[in-house]
Amino acid sequence: MNRCISTLSGNSRKLDGGVMFGNTPRQLWADWITPDQDNLVDLASRGLLVQQAGRNILVLAGAGALLAPLRRTCSCQKQPPGLLDSLAQHGLAEGDISAVVLTHLHAQLTPELCAAVEEGETPRLLFPTAHYITGERHWSRARHNHPHDRALFVRQIVHRLEGSGRLVLVDGDRCNELGEGWQFHYSDGYTPGQLIPEIAMPGGPVVFAGDLIPGTHWLRLDVTTANDRNPEGLVGEKERLLDHLVASGGRLVFSSDPEVAMIKVMRDRQSRYLPFDPHPALSRFDF
Repeated sequence: MNRCISTLSGNSRKLDGGVMFGNTPRQLWADWITPDQDNLVDLASRGLLVQQAGRNILVLAGAGALLAPLRRTCSCQKQPPGLLDSLAQHGLAEGDISAVVLTHLHAQLTPELCAAVEEGETPRLLFPTAHYITGERHWSRARHNHPHDRALFVRQIVHRLEGSGRLVLVDGDRCNELGEGWQFHYSDGYTPGQLIPEIAMPGGPVVFAGDLIPGTHWLRLDVTTANDRNPEGLVGEKERLLDHLVASGGRLVFSSDPEVAMIKVMRDRQSRYLPFDPHPALSRFDF
């Protein structure tokens, strides 16, 4: 099956650097990504568009981008570019999306969206004709969450997904809705049942890493985040996935790296994983 992939840019984010790098000393990670005076670092919010057999499939890390943008109260307010704007650059609107693969359902909303949700004015879900695909085990976590990560789920999004009639839960390595050429890895280290989709391409598989490996700096096995549910387990998951990519000549797409969208992975003589052949963005890439 012929398919091509493109990266999509959502709203950029600022998150606490200490949270993103966990036990890594600030003196080290601040050399990788310079924090501002509030200790916040700039991160991307990157999705993947897969076009195959006349279908457009989105892959997203988290559910925050599913909410429609808030309406401007006056024309003088500038709306920051988001996911729909990125789709429009590819000549697509939300009605053109047939499926949305959600690696997990955490949602880190902007302050404006948080305020709207708290006031009972939650925006609608985007992509009104698409099937929403996520892992069955993670769906159970989203509906019955733990105090450790309860704040990362937005119950209004979970309820709307449940009531959409278009929710597809995956419990194996395949999904009929996506067809041939897709398979899933699973990760429990960041959040239970996170989906890690792998897409077959002529030049080798492409894996969307979600929040298992959010960017190039997290290729180091010892670098984890403060939000990881099971950091020790996550290290093993990273190693197995990266070994698979090295062996298969595959590529890794990052959801949060502010500068790099996709890399290939090599392992040096000290058994460190290193990025090479980086791409800052992809546009109908079919290699």
